[in-house]
Amino acid sequence: MSQLPPPEHIAIIMDGNNRWARHRFLPRVMGHKAGIESIRRVAEACDKRGVRVLTLYAFSTENWSRPRDEVDALMTLFGETIRRELDELARRHIELRFSGRLEELSPALQDQMRQANERTSVGGRAILNIAINYGGRGEIVDAVRAMAREGIDLKQVDEVTIGNHLYTQGLPDPDLVIRTAGEMRLSNFLLWQTAYSEFFSTQTLWPDFGEDDLDQALASYHRRERRFGARPEVSNRGR
Repeated sequence: MSQLPPPEHIAIIMDGNNRWARHRFLPRVMGHKAGIESIRRVAEACDKRGVRVLTLYAFSTENWSRPRDEVDALMTLFGETIRRELDELARRHIELRFSGRLEELSPALQDQMRQANERTSVGGRAILNIAINYGGRGEIVDAVRAMAREGIDLKQVDEVTIGNHLYTQGLPDPDLVIRTAGEMRLSNFLLWQTAYSEFFSTQTLWPDFGEDDLDQALASYHRRERRFGARPEVSNRGR
């Protein structure tokens, strides 16, 4: 494992759960359950390596078009996972956050997420940010609508203003984006925040992704010469 400083913020597009299940002639929900186990494994590995923020793309706004039984199973899994992991996250002082159009989720799940955040937000030394019902374009639209509601003069809007109205307000931009299952696109994920992120794609399906895969991504990241051009610093970077 590299001794160089780790990325402050890693974002992961967790892809391949359905392919993993299909290759094993299992129901799709079994792939999602296996993917949940990978979340625990990778979150612990990132924490051990000193990564302060981990953002996981769990459910996109486009995922509502999947079969109804699959969506229902996913929502049940989200709730079960929060209940199961909450004590451990609180013990390890890891704040659990959620990013997306949360108001469109069920009231019970919204309440569960709110309580989980409240319980873990005090004294957190690291952050696990779950992007659920998330879409990058929608996030920018929601930021513009929020600024309009606040009556902000459009002539005064700059990158700082927009950054302070995104779901990820207060988080640094991702240094590294990892996508599993061999795909090479962002799929509407953190479009604003990833403007200068490094990108790493692996053929490994998400349920099989582990510490060795993470270290390969980190090794690739450390070989890069990061170029930021004339990008201005924004207020929510590096907190």
